Amino acid sequence: MSVLLEVRDVSKRFGSLQALAGVSLSVGENEFHGLIGPNGSGKSTFMKCLAGAETPSAGTVRLQGREIQGCTPFQRARLGLSLKFQITSVLPALSLYDNLLLALQARESLASLWMSRSRVKLHDKVVAALTQFQLVERADDPASALSHGQQQWLEIAMAMASEPRLLLLDEPTAGMSLEERRITGELLRPIRARCSLVIVEHDLDFIRALCDRITVLDQGRVLDCGTVAEIQASEKVREVYVRRS
Repeated sequence: MSVLLEVRDVSKRFGSLQALAGVSLSVGENEFHGLIGPNGSGKSTFMKCLAGAETPSAGTVRLQGREIQGCTPFQRARLGLSLKFQITSVLPALSLYDNLLLALQARESLASLWMSRSRVKLHDKVVAALTQFQLVERADDPASALSHGQQQWLEIAMAMASEPRLLLLDEPTAGMSLEERRITGELLRPIRARCSLVIVEHDLDFIRALCDRITVLDQGRVLDCGTVAEIQASEKVREVYVRRS
């Protein structure tokens, strides 16, 4: 499996607080990689460093072999990285169709947008994405009418609109019912054929059922990394979760 994302010795300091201290991990092509750890372990900070929302104090981040440390979030998106944060950012007054259309239009040229050609051209892609995420019957409804879980699915569909090579998801199932979590897992599995995934989650059952490998953070450092079976058998991981429970 070729390496898509390679992170080496990434650190992040906020004043006297060392949020990350030399975190390293790699993600292969079409790999689903889980990132877990107790509250305050640095998971969200790490994701922001990958996306460009935060600048690491030290370390390197490479995507498809290219150093992206100095790239803006927009440039990283152009290179194939897409991010969905925990808090939804859909446009509540717009329909599901138009939310997704806007996400797709971000890849269009100004000339195409100016001539109003993109709506017709992108129609099939909008419908396909809404169908994939079980939202097509709500296409004309305002996003505000969706349940919390459905809004999360819409935003994941929007994040996939750019056809990323790597999708970052920060706690996508937070606030969902058990049934919504189950459906979310089913909706995410098919995207493996299109891109890799790095996902932060507190729901360990969800992570175990979805991911190929897991990295465990504790106090800004990598505590352990391995397959689901290896992490389940890790005494170091068990001790941390027992200590924090």
